[in-house]
Amino acid sequence: MTRFFALLGQRIRRDWVQVLLWAVGTGLLAYASYVGVADSYGTEQDRTSLLAAALANPVILLFRGLPSGTDQGAFMVFLIFPWLAMLAAFMSTFLAVRHTRGDEESGRAELVAATPASRTLPFVATAAHGLIANVLLGALTAGAFLAVGLGVEGSLVAGAAVGAVGVTFLGVGLVAAQLMRTSRGANSLAVWTLLITFVLSGIGNAVGTPSDDLTRMESSWLTWLSPFGWGENTRAFDENLWWPALLCLAVGLVLVGVSAVLVSARDLGGSFIAERPARANASAALSTPTGLVWRLTRGAVIGWTVGGLLVGILSTSLASIVQEIGAANPSVEQILRQISGEGSVEQGTVATFFTMLGVLAACAAVQVVCRARQEEAHGTAEPLLAAPVGRVRWLADYLVVALLAIVLVIAAAIGGAAIGIASQDGDMDLMRTVLVTGAGQVAAASVFLVLTALVFVLLPRLTIPVGWTLVVLGMMLGLFGPLFQFPDWLVHLSPIAVTPLLDGDDIDVRGLWWLLLATAASAVASLGLMRRRELEAGG
Repeated sequence: MTRFFALLGQRIRRDWVQVLLWAVGTGLLAYASYVGVADSYGTEQDRTSLLAAALANPVILLFRGLPSGTDQGAFMVFLIFPWLAMLAAFMSTFLAVRHTRGDEESGRAELVAATPASRTLPFVATAAHGLIANVLLGALTAGAFLAVGLGVEGSLVAGAAVGAVGVTFLGVGLVAAQLMRTSRGANSLAVWTLLITFVLSGIGNAVGTPSDDLTRMESSWLTWLSPFGWGENTRAFDENLWWPALLCLAVGLVLVGVSAVLVSARDLGGSFIAERPARANASAALSTPTGLVWRLTRGAVIGWTVGGLLVGILSTSLASIVQEIGAANPSVEQILRQISGEGSVEQGTVATFFTMLGVLAACAAVQVVCRARQEEAHGTAEPLLAAPVGRVRWLADYLVVALLAIVLVIAAAIGGAAIGIASQDGDMDLMRTVLVTGAGQVAAASVFLVLTALVFVLLPRLTIPVGWTLVVLGMMLGLFGPLFQFPDWLVHLSPIAVTPLLDGDDIDVRGLWWLLLATAASAVASLGLMRRRELEAGG
């Protein structure tokens, strides 16, 4: 037991800042969400109207939780639960991979395995560390609900559900670390599992069965394929069901057990999914630094591009469905027009999806820049820069590939939108909205790209945490700011919230020129400052 507690203490000391930031950030988001709901939707009539709009519009349910009535607590959980659970899931998967496959890559695992702790005890310590982190996150989430005066049982159920979803993805991360050869591959597999299950839960809610008074929704079977769906079906502050949270916990523990078996069945440094053998001769593309950057990042770029294609297909496919719902019910049509503003319901649906698309494109770009930092930290950039390749050219290649990633993600979404219109025999005039909103999100995602590059030049060790934090903040302000009635100046700090939109037959450019100016200035600054920066090794 002494060895176990020593390993557990080492993990806690190594991660305490990150775990605390994840846990406190989740609790603060829960607290701020309740405050925003209380200010913006303080009356039951306000909450009833929004729930009716949500149940009438499947698009809203894709990015929110499961409607469970007009009680203030249940209404708040409907708006925010999937995002609280997503934070717990990201924390858990990154923690699991860092202390398993990540330690194997760095050589730490081999040193520990040579001691009496062997290979099993470090794995057990990692699993225990993940469980403790999720208990802390769940407790702070429940504490945030209690602090604003919500019921004890509902607060405990909500906190337990968030933490239980985190435990499920702790198991996902541990299994991914056994299957994949690298920590990058394990993280990619875990994150894609997270995103797919998140979308499955949203679609399952969107195609569920609404109540007659449009205040509740019964999930379809698709929701039960997702841990997010299990957590939502606890219906905190309404029915307060514990068994879906226990289901999350049980599945997570089963996955931990499966990964423990896999640990004992493979060699240290080995994997169950082998890396593809390299070619005997390099292709002509690898004769240039730009080709090398593309080779290093193309897997991630292709993955984000596929995500963009799916978003594009959904944006116009569901737009036609929403339009049909409104045409069949005049009261629903009125609600939908209030949501979409001056434009048509279909335009509002496309704009909603393409806001999420801007986040996907930004993620693709930030991941490419983060790869530059990883190459620097691992020492693999130094041999390249020892050749006739300058530091400015090296960074510029990453910026070019990152911009290409943005364009590919948006282009795939535009193509997917055209497929969606054609499959529904829709109005091709909607493509004008698709093109305008898509082009605007290229400008928005480019801002995240160049800001991350600037951080890479000035504060290289903070590239990865700051880059992803900028994307999360942009998403939170752009998506949740209007919902919680944040001041316009605060919402407009998010690039995805100020992109051009169609206003009738005209185009409202909104903040386009500021986005382009910020992109150009940050790009020039990052490349100019790169001339004077030395390589900085270390994680």
